[in-house]
Amino acid sequence: MFRLLSIEFQKIFKNRASKILVILYFSLLFLLFLISNIEFDLGPIHVNIADQGIFNFPFIWHFNTYVADYFKIFLAVVIVSMMANEYTYGTLKQNLIDGFSKKEVILSKFLTVVTFSFVSTLFVFLITLILGLRFSSYNEVSIIFSQLEYVLGYFVKLVAFFSFCLFLSVLIKRSAFALGFLIFWTMFEFFSHGILKYVILKEKDRSETLIDKIYDFFPLESMSNIVVEPYSRLSFVKTIGNQVGIENIKDYDVHFSSILIALVWTLTFIWLSYKLLEKRDL
Repeated sequence: MFRLLSIEFQKIFKNRASKILVILYFSLLFLLFLISNIEFDLGPIHVNIADQGIFNFPFIWHFNTYVADYFKIFLAVVIVSMMANEYTYGTLKQNLIDGFSKKEVILSKFLTVVTFSFVSTLFVFLITLILGLRFSSYNEVSIIFSQLEYVLGYFVKLVAFFSFCLFLSVLIKRSAFALGFLIFWTMFEFFSHGILKYVILKEKDRSETLIDKIYDFFPLESMSNIVVEPYSRLSFVKTIGNQVGIENIKDYDVHFSSILIALVWTLTFIWLSYKLLEKRDL
């Protein structure tokens, strides 16, 4: 296992573009520290992010894991290139000649996906813990380590998303086309859901409907459902909502069902990747 990982990371960090993307990704995660300095005016209301409670435990676990998720596209490019470069430079064929099985090839890629996801999650965990200990109004241990399910959800979400990227790179074999299909599929899920629900069926009710429940099983939608947006939990957003008469009934919890669906997709993507590689004539 460690031999497979070592080989994969040698390939990644010998590639200058991949190395830059990995460094950029973790640098952007580090910018979470700068959120505490953000101030702006919203009409007559002056908003200081640090005063809105985002650094209070346990809310900070929710906020930081959601914001950090925006940066995963940088690692997605690395994951896609990791497999696509095997075809471009012929290293995949050479590995097979050297005695690797196709199962070991996919296993090495998946181990890399899990390692990147784990290191990212650990990094976000430490940043969040430091920010919370510095700014949170609550310092009881029971409060600090409550709602850690957001951290688990973040990890599962990364593993599932990167597994999808890996599958696309095996399927399409070219980085640019695989990333293009990823963008296409993201837009397809988003727009088809909205068109079907609001244009064709003309549903006005904001509560979850049958269409929403069906789309909960789509790959990217199931991943996004693990950690939902936290912004409407901020105090100034609630204040504005109360002033205009909007009642917030959103469910912010991390649900086991969402994690389970994402894990099923993860296993599906890895299995499909292996089957594609197994049947493909290299």
